[in-house]
Amino acid sequence: MTQRDLPTYRLAFETGYATHVGKVRQANEDAAVALPDIGVWAVADGMGGHENGQFASQTLTVDIASTGLAVSAADQVARFKDRVMRANDTIRRAAEAKGGATIGTTLTAVLAYGHSYVCVWAGDSRTYLLRGGVLTQVSRDHTEAQELVESGVLTPEQAKNWPRRNVITRAVGIFEDPELEQCGGDIKPLDTFLLCSDGLTGHLSDAEICSKASSLRPQEACNALIEATLERGASDNVTVIIIRCHATEPTIPPFKLQQKAS
Repeated sequence: MTQRDLPTYRLAFETGYATHVGKVRQANEDAAVALPDIGVWAVADGMGGHENGQFASQTLTVDIASTGLAVSAADQVARFKDRVMRANDTIRRAAEAKGGATIGTTLTAVLAYGHSYVCVWAGDSRTYLLRGGVLTQVSRDHTEAQELVESGVLTPEQAKNWPRRNVITRAVGIFEDPELEQCGGDIKPLDTFLLCSDGLTGHLSDAEICSKASSLRPQEACNALIEATLERGASDNVTVIIIRCHATEPTIPPFKLQQKAS
């Protein structure tokens, strides 16, 4: 995209957020951070038992919250990954202090800068993009089941009921390198991003998620999705963030210079 092709509007982000412990778990091991002013949103799903899972997800989201205002898209991604690595090291040290306990957390995040976004993730928490009424999963599950689907051993339908479907292959805090995966693209007005833990996708289909996310405002949609999950039994913690992108006031047209005040 050349400078002459750049959009002449700014983007504003309407954000909704909701989380619930569910109907089975005793504690909420999910955590989230929503920072529309700097274009950073993330969901983390902790693992390793109640106390350890909460520690891992909260450590990660607290560090992400310190990302700060970036000066470029590349700077934003670098800052974000630095915070993830800080959290990774902290969680690993805590695990070592507990005799090598398994402590970790999934991550899915959206970073928005200018008119583009980057999705960064590890594990099976997901990011979706709703555009033009079509819901697309942006992230790819890091699970044993997904690997078997991609290798042709299982069909997507078989994977839903596979006994080890919840075994994840990447996470923050488990390995020296969390092996973050990322992808990105341009943001268009009215694009809607949805980030969630697997407590949502374990009970609701993509079609059901799309219906609520497309017909309601972000906070109302988050509340409705949590309620629908509870109605299905909510066997896990459930967390959802929804971000709707709006075009606002125009920017300075390309190649038009501001006059200095006399």
